[in-house]
Amino acid sequence: MRRREFIKAITGSAVAWPLAARAQQGEDMRRLGIIIGPAGEESETKDRITAFLQELKRLGWAEGRNVRIEMRAGAGAGNASARKYSAELVAFAPDVILAVGGSTIPPLLEATHTVPIVFTITADPVGNGFVDSLARPGGNVTGFMSFDYSLSGKWLELLKEIAPSVTRAAVLRDPALLGGIGQFAVIQALAPPLGLDVSAINVRDVREIERAVETFARFANGGLVVTASPFSVIHREPIVALADRYKLPTVYWDRTFVY
Repeated sequence: MRRREFIKAITGSAVAWPLAARAQQGEDMRRLGIIIGPAGEESETKDRITAFLQELKRLGWAEGRNVRIEMRAGAGAGNASARKYSAELVAFAPDVILAVGGSTIPPLLEATHTVPIVFTITADPVGNGFVDSLARPGGNVTGFMSFDYSLSGKWLELLKEIAPSVTRAAVLRDPALLGGIGQFAVIQALAPPLGLDVSAINVRDVREIERAVETFARFANGGLVVTASPFSVIHREPIVALADRYKLPTVYWDRTFVY
């Protein structure tokens, strides 16, 4: 479905809006930019965008009447389209940009330091350098944090709790993201006190994941930790299938991995 068709299907006709009377004739047209990371085609991402657009509808914002919406999907760190999409949205001169996923923020900050950016599903925005602090973000960026890096250590503790015999842990992470580096660093620091040897698996390529997990599973007492990244979501089904095939106890960063 094309962007405008998608928005129309979600928001419906302006005349059907219960709060449409709030918008007066001749009022200023607001501009909203939306940029979505690599997991834009995942059902959970679509559900979140649907809920967001429905809330706009409830609040009386009518596409084409008092708000114009430009949406770009599939952007993220290391993605060739990320800078292009970010530049396009900034050129749209929006009043605000909704950034879905932490990987969308770096290219946006390269494109603008003045347009307000509201992020969602972002790990440790302070550690990533997106905001100065949670209390006082500073700059033009604010939003909603999914977790900070310290939670990554809890995943390793949980793995040891559910499978006490585990002595090795393979950590699926995205090395191209600051979040991937940060999560793995915390896990590495916590591993020795738990008596665990950790190794990393690049989560960006499904064939690499398959080869690495197969090799890892040849030796006993292993378990998996799947960290937060767009590609862990994109490759969710093969990751879950591999954990099941090789009978590896696994801790996932999000409940959507558990079927």
